[in-house]
Amino acid sequence: MSGFLKLLGENPNYRYTWIGQVVSEIGDHFNNIAVFSLAMHATGSGMVVTGVMLARAIPAVAAGPLAGVLLDRMDRKRIMIASDLARAVVALAFILCLGRSDSTLLYLLSAALMFASPFFTSGRTSILPTIASREQLHTANTMTQTTQWTTTAIGAYLAGTTVMAWGYQTAFAFNALSFLISAACIARLKAPRGSFRAERTDLSEDRVVRPWNEYAAGLRYMRSSPLILAIGLVGVGWATGGGAAQILFSVFGETVFGRGAAGIGQIWAAAGVGLVIGGMFAHWLGPRVGFGGYKRTISICYVLHGGSYVVFSQMQSYGAALFFIGLSRAAVAVSSVLNYSQLLRHVEDEYRGRVFSTAESLVWSTMMVSMMSAGVASEHVSPRTIGAVAGVLSSLTAIFWGWANWTGRLPEPERRGVEADEVEVHGDPVV
Repeated sequence: MSGFLKLLGENPNYRYTWIGQVVSEIGDHFNNIAVFSLAMHATGSGMVVTGVMLARAIPAVAAGPLAGVLLDRMDRKRIMIASDLARAVVALAFILCLGRSDSTLLYLLSAALMFASPFFTSGRTSILPTIASREQLHTANTMTQTTQWTTTAIGAYLAGTTVMAWGYQTAFAFNALSFLISAACIARLKAPRGSFRAERTDLSEDRVVRPWNEYAAGLRYMRSSPLILAIGLVGVGWATGGGAAQILFSVFGETVFGRGAAGIGQIWAAAGVGLVIGGMFAHWLGPRVGFGGYKRTISICYVLHGGSYVVFSQMQSYGAALFFIGLSRAAVAVSSVLNYSQLLRHVEDEYRGRVFSTAESLVWSTMMVSMMSAGVASEHVSPRTIGAVAGVLSSLTAIFWGWANWTGRLPEPERRGVEADEVEVHGDPVV
């Protein structure tokens, strides 16, 4: 904790980014809980929640390649501000969905909101090595992810309570305001080299107006490093069951346990608490584990994650269900922090936007299939059965990763993003 406080106190760039992140991500959960509750309350069908999730996933996938290219070509700070302003307008427009008998506008606004998101989320990750010093990078990475998960716990709980007490309008209005606050914070950032534009060596005149070539170059870059490619595919493995899990949070809270919007918020909050605990553990573990230990840890995390989710899906006790969903997400958090630390070490600045946006697109693409499958299955199979299958699918990631590691297909690549001595290390590494 002292390292986090020191980072906030000494680094104004990171402090402004962090404040904007806290406010905007809490606002995101106000929107999520309000939209999912509104959809479930209007129809009582998991298919409507699936429709909302798909309406969000498809634009996120479509925006990924464009976001990656622009973030590696233009000033990342300006793109992030534009994303925040666009999302503020869309978030406020959700109020128009109230009182409507159909869900068309809900789908359209969800799509617009998520299309703008990768321009901000991938941009925030891409600028992290620019706004954090080499001594601060590991702590900054952990804090960014842990904050995201803390806001899941706080935002989901507050959103569920707010919707129950003051209605959907308040939740949507706060979400819009949160994006404006985030934009104001990002506007305060000052780049050490004058701008947040990446220094490029792969952009020649004949390719300036051919963004697909740039995106394809990013894909080739990922493929050239087995570790970077494997980390991207780990996200795909998680998403095979993770997409269904996103829908089941709402179904379990609203229908299985019969607790309405508050139940949805409490399940998301329990997941957020687990993520925070896992993130804090990963912050301690990361500097103390060698590259071989890191790879073994990833396999363990996905076995624990999937197994805990299966148990969650079968629990009759509401309290026990909250505990196991928290444990499941704690394992995901450890994997995420360690994987992102590896990417920050090894990915070159000029490819960073494309790598992170591509990883995000891969996850959303797989989640779409998972969500569609879960939505269709929800009309014929119990939520508990779907949850068990989702947990098993996510656990299969451990088999893929473990096989690649056992057969020597995951060697440590050259550190091109951040030099070996630029990542905070405490104590001797454990091999």
